[in-house]
Amino acid sequence: MLKTVLARSAAAFVSTAAVAADLPQREQTPVFAQIPAFTWSGFYAGIAAGYAFSGRQTVRTTDFTPIGQAVLAASGFGAVRSEQEGATVAGGFGYNYQFTPGTGFVAGIETDIQYTDLDSSRATSASVGGTTFFLSGRQSLNFLGTVRGRLGYAFNRVLVYGTGGFAYGNVNYEINANVTSDLGTIPFDAGRFNNVETGYVYGGGVEYAMPTESFLNFFSANAVIIKAEYLHYDLGSRSVFNSGVGPVFGPGGSLAVGLTSVSRFRTEGNIVRAGVNYKFGTY
Repeated sequence: MLKTVLARSAAAFVSTAAVAADLPQREQTPVFAQIPAFTWSGFYAGIAAGYAFSGRQTVRTTDFTPIGQAVLAASGFGAVRSEQEGATVAGGFGYNYQFTPGTGFVAGIETDIQYTDLDSSRATSASVGGTTFFLSGRQSLNFLGTVRGRLGYAFNRVLVYGTGGFAYGNVNYEINANVTSDLGTIPFDAGRFNNVETGYVYGGGVEYAMPTESFLNFFSANAVIIKAEYLHYDLGSRSVFNSGVGPVFGPGGSLAVGLTSVSRFRTEGNIVRAGVNYKFGTY
């Protein structure tokens, strides 16, 4: 009888265990690591290249002597167009602060300096009273630097912004006049200005922050940022006084002192460029 009871108890235990094994089991909820929202906050540095072109620049020359006025009238050198265009290459760095990670307002400051291949030359000649005058002028911008504030709105990894601030650049203005007569070729008039001028700049652009795994991430940065940008710069106007360097024979054989005149130059233009920045700091 004892054997029968033990056998029945064992069978009941095995049957209960089998039923329990067939019941559904509660699965453990997996734990996911939360990825922080992207933020534009942090320092960055990069390079850019593009195309620079001037506005409708005109060099206007005014003379104070009758012979000079006659030369300008005959040559058309009183108002000379001086448009320029060329390539530009820049390097710069800056800092952004994003008020709310992910989507929100971004404020920052940036400085850059760029080489500008902007150079324009004009030359002409005019005959007055049997004397031939040769006139030439040149205007160039060797480099342009900016210090700008930035304010934009980020849509996660896309940033749309406006920018503006201080601009400076090295300008070169030249006016030269020579005269050919029985005495040969004689320097007649010359003026030059070569210095750093200051002004303002404004513009805007759009940037996209690529993931850290980007093939462009050569420096282990937190993000690689590609951008497209437009800037308008204005370095103002400058008057160049052109003084005569020797007497020459004017119309009718009369003695005239070198052309005494003033030329008014203006430097302004536009830059369209693309670039890449490397952001370091906050994720």
